[in-house]
Amino acid sequence: QVQLVESGGGLVQAGGSLRLSCAASGRTFSSYTLGWFRQAPGKEREFAAKIDSSSGTPYYADSVKGLFTISRDNAKNRVYLQMTSLIPEVTAVYYCAARRGDFGLWNYWGQGTQVTVSS
Repeated sequence: QVQLVESGGGLVQAGGSLRLSCAASGRTFSSYTLGWFRQAPGKEREFAAKIDSSSGTPYYADSVKGLFTISRDNAKNRVYLQMTSLIPEVTAVYYCAARRGDFGLWNYWGQGTQVTVSS
């Protein structure tokens, strides 16, 4: 069982940056693939980025490539999402997610953190 708690969201002006953090419980953190998803108002939740458990390789949705960077610190049981050059269109609730191994369903979700970018 893994519990995820996001932090770091808030209100930022366009062009600014934010770093989201997700703290995870559990002693086998390194065996989980971790991801960030987002849900904008009136839209479905969508994938933003993930980082594999085995290789630590990051993957990004095309819409965030070059703007977001996902990283993990297995010693601290944390995953991060660095967001730069923010635009109002990225306003959404951002969710941290986890799954065992590199494939399969995302079994664990955080409660979400709101990111609002003002123009």
